[in-house]
Amino acid sequence: MTSFITNIYSKSPLIIQNLLISAYGYHWQKRRFGGIFPYEYHWAKEREFFSKAEWKEYQNTELEQLLQHAYKNVPFYKDKFTKHGLTAADLQNIDIDHLHLLPITLKDEVRKYGKTSLLSLNKDSKGNFFSSSGSTGTPVEIYYSHKMHQKWFALYEARVRNWAGVNKNMWRGMIGGRRIITTAKNIAPFYRYNFFEKQIYFSAYHIGPATITDYAKAFKKYPIAYMTGYAMSNFFLAKLFNEKNIPIPPLKAIITSSEKLTDEMRTTFSKVYGCKTYDSWSGMEYCGLISECEHGSLHINPDVGIIEVLNDAMQPVKENEIGTIYCTGFLNYDQPLIRYKIGDNIILSSAECTCGRSMPIVKEIIGRTEDIVYGKDGRQMVRFHGIFAGLNAIKMSQVIQENIETILIKVVVDGSLKSKDKELIIARIKSQLGEINVCIEEVTHIPLSANGKFKAVISRIQTPH
Repeated sequence: MTSFITNIYSKSPLIIQNLLISAYGYHWQKRRFGGIFPYEYHWAKEREFFSKAEWKEYQNTELEQLLQHAYKNVPFYKDKFTKHGLTAADLQNIDIDHLHLLPITLKDEVRKYGKTSLLSLNKDSKGNFFSSSGSTGTPVEIYYSHKMHQKWFALYEARVRNWAGVNKNMWRGMIGGRRIITTAKNIAPFYRYNFFEKQIYFSAYHIGPATITDYAKAFKKYPIAYMTGYAMSNFFLAKLFNEKNIPIPPLKAIITSSEKLTDEMRTTFSKVYGCKTYDSWSGMEYCGLISECEHGSLHINPDVGIIEVLNDAMQPVKENEIGTIYCTGFLNYDQPLIRYKIGDNIILSSAECTCGRSMPIVKEIIGRTEDIVYGKDGRQMVRFHGIFAGLNAIKMSQVIQENIETILIKVVVDGSLKSKDKELIIARIKSQLGEINVCIEEVTHIPLSANGKFKAVISRIQTPH
């Protein structure tokens, strides 16, 4: 929503908020599932059982077209390839087995050039920029055309929803980063209704012992078929249902994303909702997709893009070794991402799946594991969506819960942080956790953890007191 509509929404009564969300849902339904969606969905299903040879031919064709387009139409890549000693003729000879000849693309480059030289000179005018959550600093802004959106959601429908036994026409519950309740106050209901998308959107920021019975009301009021969204937030909700012995009507599936899905989560979801859980991984850049099939294997989807899994020496990892994901996306020609270091880690497997699909298998999505932050009333959360959105001076950040009363925010900034920016960060934190002490510390760098990984959220406490 625009800031103007968001301001109206925050001041409106519940019935108007639901109407505004439904109107917004109508817009998104047309954007996602109109246009070329039916055509792309049909061909996504047709490709599903390609052989390994067919997938290799498909990816090589897509890669050649992408590289030629990027060289001719995207100034960032024309300059990058030229500096790397690559000509248009050289690019014609690069296939998926020779991607190492291409330079990598870093997130800082996307942040810096994403709205300028990284855009195609003939980009689709029907598009918009969308920001990541900015949970670790300045958000990445990605340009989505309507057609690109429709291609993505055709693949998401075919490979994520359908493999889980559900579809876009079924009622779903969602827990994500959108602030449907703009304050931290525990004023029910803690969900909103989206008529056109058959969606019940639950607040990720109010899940706690004092509010859980209201969350349960939504499952009895609406025919929710499946749940989607943040793995941890869904787990917090299901765990409380279980602890409070609140019965929930059975669901068809749980589809999780954003955080690492654990065995404990799967067990809890099965006990509470009586269904299987399906893991998935993508990222808001839409340049790679991993989805879990009905036989329980995690498959890389070759028609979304090429996923390389490399070690610190930029060499392909061996089976059962952890590696970093680099994506070359096939869907977005307006703002291409080639050998893009997206920042997550996975472990590959050479196993064959009994589902019969010749798509590469991922043994484990390492993803992101953050600490749990507690509110004074017992609410739990791991994501701090949008706290740094719009604050371009912040290059890196870390949220630390020192105790139940105090949050410390470390920031690495370009220059210095203005007083009004600090006030905005504090207000955003309090809108999620309520009245709490917030300290902001400007630092020159943020150290990695003992295992060499960066953690965006750290808690010094294990349980609230």
